[in-house]
Amino acid sequence: MERGTSIEEAKEIFGKGLIGPDELLKYSKQMGVNMPAKIPNIPYNLSELRERSEDYLLILGTSTISSGDPLSLLSLRTHFGVDPNVSEPCFYNQDWYLNEKFMTDQLSNDWYIIRKSVFQDSRAQNPEQMSDDFNLPSAVQCAFAFFMNFFNTGEYLWRHDFVWCNDKDHNGDRIYVGKYHDITGINNNGFSIHRHLALRQWYGFIDTI
Repeated sequence: MERGTSIEEAKEIFGKGLIGPDELLKYSKQMGVNMPAKIPNIPYNLSELRERSEDYLLILGTSTISSGDPLSLLSLRTHFGVDPNVSEPCFYNQDWYLNEKFMTDQLSNDWYIIRKSVFQDSRAQNPEQMSDDFNLPSAVQCAFAFFMNFFNTGEYLWRHDFVWCNDKDHNGDRIYVGKYHDITGINNNGFSIHRHLALRQWYGFIDTI
């Protein structure tokens, strides 16, 4: 069995693709977060990291914001706001999700690996038919990675793409996030949170004469 991986070894493999304790401390004020009280061990071996170093980020998550409250989508939204004319990066301005449970799910003090771009053959595919083929991230993992990566590299993850998440709303509709910039110029910039509405009995047609 291969031994565990040190942060130094992971940094050598991932370069700017690693967001660890140093990066978290450096951008803690911009992110409005606390450092974990104890840095967890990296749970991936060298082979796993080398295999994913080109297309993925290795990120240390933290569970609390600077006030000591849980780090969640809701607390990140409060911190970054929803108006690109005030500051960027920010969230896209919508409020349908404010009372949804997944908005208050807390990020863990743990390492995770997340892909930087969508798989090309997954585009325009039904998420419920393909979700078992992927280890989907949570929406809060995606949001944390998005904002941390921006401060660390100046680049927007999933700038024009949406990514499916493992979260669902109270109706069981799957959550998807991302697409910071609308290339048509119609919508404002902002990290988006949406739900994929499934067809149910309360959808139907009417007509007019």
